[in-house]
Parts: sequence; C-alpha cells; structure tokens
Amino acid sequence: MKRIPLVGTSIHGTSYNATVKLVMDWSRSLESRYVCIANVHMMMEAFGSLEFRMIIDNADLVTPDGMPLVWMLRLKGERNQPRVYGPTLMLHVLESAAHDKIPVGFYGGAPEVLVSLIERMQARYDTLNVAFSFSPPFHAMSPEEAADMIENINQSGARILFVGLGCPKQEIWMAGHRGKVNAVMLGVGAAFDIHSGIKPQAPMWMQKAGLEWLFRLFAEPRRLWKRYLYHNPRFIVLAVADLLGLLKD
Repeated sequence: MKRIPLVGTSIHGTSYNATVKLVMDWSRSLESRYVCIANVHMMMEAFGSLEFRMIIDNADLVTPDGMPLVWMLRLKGERNQPRVYGPTLMLHVLESAAHDKIPVGFYGGAPEVLVSLIERMQARYDTLNVAFSFSPPFHAMSPEEAADMIENINQSGARILFVGLGCPKQEIWMAGHRGKVNAVMLGVGAAFDIHSGIKPQAPMWMQKAGLEWLFRLFAEPRRLWKRYLYHNPRFIVLAVADLLGLLKD
C-alpha cells in the first residue's frame, strides 16, 4: 500500500474497503499489528516529537482521518483519496468481524462508556463476539498489572482490539504492545464516546467541510481550545511549506 510523505511523516493512500480487508487478513493470520488513524493533532504531535514520529512511521497502517490530510493527499496526486474516518472505520471493521465471527475487544474509556458501547454494538451487530473489554485505571499500572492485562487480552481470544485512549497515548500504547498483544490494534480515539452515545457526532456537512474540529471545540471548549489554537495554525503553515517543497525531512 502506497505511503505518501506529509508534513514530516507519511500516511497510506487507502480506503475503507482496503483498510478493512487488511485488518481482517491480519486478524485471520493471528498477527500483532497496529493501525494509526491520523488527523491534524496527530501530525503535529509527530512533527514536534521525533520519538512519536517514529511510532507513526513504524505503524503497520496510517489512515487519513482528518479532511485537511485528505485534501493534502489529493494535492499530492492522490486525486481520488477518500477520508478514512475513525468512528466510521470502527463500524466497518465491527461489521466484518461480526460477519466472519472474529472476536473483538475494547481497551480504554470509562467503565460506563464501555458498557454502553458494547450494548449498542451488539444490538447493531447481533453476531458480534466481544471477547474482551477493559477500562484502564488513571494511574500507571505496575509491571505485574500490565503483564496480567496483556495475558487477559491474549487469553480472551480477541483478534481485533479497538484502543480508545486518545492521541498520543493510544499510539504510544499500541506501539509498545505490538508483539505482546496477539491482535490487530486500532487507535480509534473519540469513537468510543461517539458510539456509546456519550458525546455527539458532528453533522455530515461539517465533517465534509473539514469543520469537525470546530464542532468538537464548541462541545468541549475547556479541554480542546489550547490544542486547536496551537496545532491548527501550525499545520496550515507547515502544509503550505510541504506543498511548495520547502519542508525538509
């Protein structure tokens, strides 16, 4: 799958169908992999940290979640590049997993979020096998707790693990557990909150216009205003520099 350089790192030119097929193939082959679902926030975190950039560059798959990234890929020659949006990708993967009877798991989110999420997803896909779910504590787990958690995931038989810890925490976690967790890990960010009904989803017209960030900012101004005020202007400058060939690797 083609990987396109973008603002210091790179993203795969992929689609929902291609991504789901790859995830399902890996899950059937019992492979430990991780998938990053990239938006402006993730790209800026990677640009500012060599360590985090390596995590993104070493991912088995990086999909274009944010519309600004999709527009960038199109300007770089991928004219038909679609958006591969995390919450929607999660539904496509769950549908395929339910159809093929591949067990899945959920790691992250508050306990009440996981309960609602699992209830809703099993109601939506009646053959879905949720083999594992875990709401991690706020404190760092001890080595013994972490080892027990990994053993529980592997013993559950979950072959696809959705990770909802938020960026950059979920990407760091997935990279640190590739080769330990016997599943395909997908960092889906806010998808847990959206599909559990805890948080609203931006209307489709805002998603297509690349204004989902604005919807989320109005929904959670205290938590998100610093992120968007800092990252969005920087991304615009770097994106222009990248397209003009002024950005060095």
